Amino acid sequence: MQAPFLRCLRSPESRRHIFHLAWPTVTEMALQTVVQYVDTAQVGRLGANASAAVGLTGTTTWLVNAPIWALSMGVLSCISQALGSGDEERARRAANQSVLITLYLGVGMTILTLAISPFLPVWLGADPEIRRDAGLYFGIICIPMLFRVSSIIFASVLRAAGNTKTPMQINVLMNLINILLNFLFINPSQVWKIGALRVPMWGAGLGVAGAAIATAAAYAAGGTLMFLSALRRPELHGLRPVLDVPVMSQCLRISAPIAVERVVTMLGQVVFTALIARLGTVAVAAHSIAITAEQIFYVPGYGMQAAAATLAGFHIGARDEKRLMEYSSAIIAIAVVLMTFLSLFLFLFPGFFMSLFTPDREVITLGAKVLRIVSLSEPFYAVLIILEGTFNGAGDTRAPLFFSLFSMWGVRITCTWICVDLLQLDLTAVWWCMVADNMVRFALLLHRYRGQAWKRSMREPSQP
Repeated sequence: MQAPFLRCLRSPESRRHIFHLAWPTVTEMALQTVVQYVDTAQVGRLGANASAAVGLTGTTTWLVNAPIWALSMGVLSCISQALGSGDEERARRAANQSVLITLYLGVGMTILTLAISPFLPVWLGADPEIRRDAGLYFGIICIPMLFRVSSIIFASVLRAAGNTKTPMQINVLMNLINILLNFLFINPSQVWKIGALRVPMWGAGLGVAGAAIATAAAYAAGGTLMFLSALRRPELHGLRPVLDVPVMSQCLRISAPIAVERVVTMLGQVVFTALIARLGTVAVAAHSIAITAEQIFYVPGYGMQAAAATLAGFHIGARDEKRLMEYSSAIIAIAVVLMTFLSLFLFLFPGFFMSLFTPDREVITLGAKVLRIVSLSEPFYAVLIILEGTFNGAGDTRAPLFFSLFSMWGVRITCTWICVDLLQLDLTAVWWCMVADNMVRFALLLHRYRGQAWKRSMREPSQP
């Protein structure tokens, strides 16, 4: 008898369905990774201190983004459910809540992040020589927080309304703005030599601050265009900041578990970075650049995760356990193959990927060691990513939350503290702690997947 995932993979219709759902997310994530690559590479040319200053607050930026992404999922769910049932009036009311969420969250988080930016590098334990640049970088990129929230929330509004191309196009434009302004603001004025021709090129020479200004400008452009694009969607009949308590409650109820999981995980990442900061500037630079370098290898997995969540929710709703297991197993198989193949490049050429972002040999050598370590866990991380998406799509969000809480704080943070503070080990030991965290989560999620508890909603009576 054929395995479920083989039956699914051998069906052309199933393959088309999976990749149709996955490719928009893969493309958009790839574009976002390009921005991070460009930022890291251009700043890396300034030296280890500049790389450490930018990388130090990276996990805090992820933490700031966590509630934004969670609320965007709530908005997307409310709008898509309403449009799916043919209730355009409710879809419009849900879209109106996105305006309020953007305004309140954008203004509130602007005030909060700007207030903590001068103190954040000290809290994270940064060396004195990078504290000023790190605080300045974080403060500047948080000035257009309203636009950052807008770019995320209204991208979800557009996707819910069936428009996946516009968010990708806007992300391309944001990339181009960021790349161009990075070049102009980071570097000083210089003369390009093209054969016998010499072309003067203006540059502000602002270094780390220039990279922050470029990122802030890209956010401002993206947020404005996302809102204007959502405003023109005919299904939504324009957007107005009108509070609708029942619809807003639904958005918040859907968002809450996702927000808690993301915040818990990102808080752990912040503490993790603070522990690494005790190892010195070179360790922080190598860690932050290696994190950026490995992200491109996760893109296929996270793209497939979106497909896994969508298909799991659909088949749970249809009470079709056979198709649920066929599709989820097939997506796991695809993700494992893709990420295993990519991890070979990470294992064989880690120094090359590090050298894309910095000329510092000490940073490259240390970063190459940790990239080779993490490459060994990529196939298991692929399974972990897809299982998280499957459980979220099936509505089983509490178990992944507890698994993340236990593995992040009980395994990664505890083991890292022991390695850094008690045993005085280096960054390679810390990355083994990170791999252990991923392996524990993989084992817990796989055990749950093999059981029946996560499919219990399939057997419950239909809601009236």
